Amino acid sequence: MFMENPARAGFSISSIPSAKLSVWKNVKYKMESNELTSKIIGAAITVHKELGPDLLESVYNSCLSIELKNCGLEVKTEVSLPVTYKGQKVSEEGFHLDMVVEDRVIVELKSVEKIQPVHQKQLLTYLRLANKPLGLLINFNGVSIRDGICRVVNSDKGVIDKAIDKPL
Repeated sequence: MFMENPARAGFSISSIPSAKLSVWKNVKYKMESNELTSKIIGAAITVHKELGPDLLESVYNSCLSIELKNCGLEVKTEVSLPVTYKGQKVSEEGFHLDMVVEDRVIVELKSVEKIQPVHQKQLLTYLRLANKPLGLLINFNGVSIRDGICRVVNSDKGVIDKAIDKPL
């Protein structure tokens, strides 16, 4: 059974073996990440219900940013991601991330007919270069936004999930 905080259960942090504490922190971080992505997806669904499909990506970006801030989340939009190679900047402006939420999740927005593998690779590239653990690719162009949400995990394998089909 997972306990929310070992200190609340009468344990001092120093009395917990470091391996167990590391596992506890990892589980807690994953739970927090799942809660965060669930909030982002919920906000995207709200925006899509309000606006519907077929608008420009920039409109959805602005509206989703407002919705996420209304949820109390820290949101940065149009974040520059410079590219460096062996300590040297290759490009100052490198890439532009649509959105970074809570400095942990990169959100890449689309308004296209269908998400293509190149869109998923784009987000995976951003995750690796920015050293972020998790990203969401959200396509607002469908009748149902549920079909256009993918979760991408920055790992050795670059895991890509249909985020809405899996418990977050």
